[in-house]
Amino acid sequence: MDIYSSIFELIDMRSFSNLWYWIGLAVLWSSASHWAMGVPFDLVVRARRVGGQSEQDLLDIVRINANRLLYIVETSGLFIMAICCFVLTGLAILGFFYEVEFAQAVFLLLFPMCFVLLINIRAAHRLMQQEATVENVSKTLTRCRTFTQIIGMFTILITAFWGMYQNISIGVLG
Repeated sequence: MDIYSSIFELIDMRSFSNLWYWIGLAVLWSSASHWAMGVPFDLVVRARRVGGQSEQDLLDIVRINANRLLYIVETSGLFIMAICCFVLTGLAILGFFYEVEFAQAVFLLLFPMCFVLLINIRAAHRLMQQEATVENVSKTLTRCRTFTQIIGMFTILITAFWGMYQNISIGVLG
């Protein structure tokens, strides 16, 4: 066995039978649920418990991230949506019509993240309409994180079932 076959075995393009894909899926959803609207959730918890400077830090970072996200949506949101639809449609056609497993795997990673992005945009709109208090901000970010975790749970479940189906139907396990 030479070095090239070892490398290609390590980065196998059959995603659902590859450990690295499942590690990447876990890291993606762990990060997505920790960073609600770009704000680390431990900062929300610390602001509620400790108060003082932590509260001000939370309110500042939420204001900055909400303004930044809404500015991006207002200036180039339509263009970004068109690019995302193009890429996701291409991945869906490649993956599920032409049965390219790598495209299926990438689609199952990216498609649910679109819903997380919409939840973050909605949270930014809600935070800009409310009074900036720690209670309002922590409630909105907690709700954003909860919905992200729910989407993540369903996505991991669907991806696991689809991956098992792919592995069994291709015969990787048997």
